[in-house]
Amino acid sequence: MSDQRAFSEAPLPGLQPDLLPGNDEVQALTPVPPGMGRRPPSYLADHRKRLRERFRSGGASAMPDYELLELALFRAIPRQDVKPLARRLIETFGDVNGVLSAPVARLEAVAGVGPAVATELKIVEALAHRMARAKVLQRHVISSWDAVLDYCHTVMAHRDTEQFRILFLDRKNILIADEAQGQGTVDHVPVYPREVVKRALELNASALILVHNHPSGDPTPSESDIDMTRQIHEAASALGIALHDHLVIGRSRELSFRAEGLL
Repeated sequence: MSDQRAFSEAPLPGLQPDLLPGNDEVQALTPVPPGMGRRPPSYLADHRKRLRERFRSGGASAMPDYELLELALFRAIPRQDVKPLARRLIETFGDVNGVLSAPVARLEAVAGVGPAVATELKIVEALAHRMARAKVLQRHVISSWDAVLDYCHTVMAHRDTEQFRILFLDRKNILIADEAQGQGTVDHVPVYPREVVKRALELNASALILVHNHPSGDPTPSESDIDMTRQIHEAASALGIALHDHLVIGRSRELSFRAEGLL
């Protein structure tokens, strides 16, 4: 009996660890034929090849959100069908932006997401932010207003806590810096007008655009938002710094203080 148990527990030749569906951190033993390495099954390799070819020929517009996520997950989970995980992520967070913007802790709470998947998704998010930012940095803000709004929505619309950012402009309204000045809770972020103006002077900025998000999705400003904007406007004006606007970013739309007559 003991010999039989010892034989059943002994490692078998030609076996290597692989990933089980539903968890990229779990390992199991799967047979690997000599000379084959750790290749995915042929049906899975064919599916991935077809998906890549569709992306190359038709671009992202030809693919639903979950298939784009599949492409992003291929590197993190090389030997597993990631379609169920991609669909699960979309169902959990709503869309691709929601998935990429989700905090790591919330991502890893989804069955099948471990550190490798979370890291891969955060890399994609960082690249998207860099790309959006490149379209507005060192550009004339007024003539690139749509790009500014796109950038603000990309980096802020799906956050689950409030963030306060400042766009610093030079005398020609060229964006010279974009900085997050504060992180807050689900409905509040601390902002100190003195620090805002101090930073503008350090950067030799001539004008500002304030931006913050409302995780609730509704960009309607609160009384504290209006009061804080007034304080910054007064402090900046005293030093010859213009406040062009304050944007409140919601899930699907934004509100402009200037357009609403609040500035």
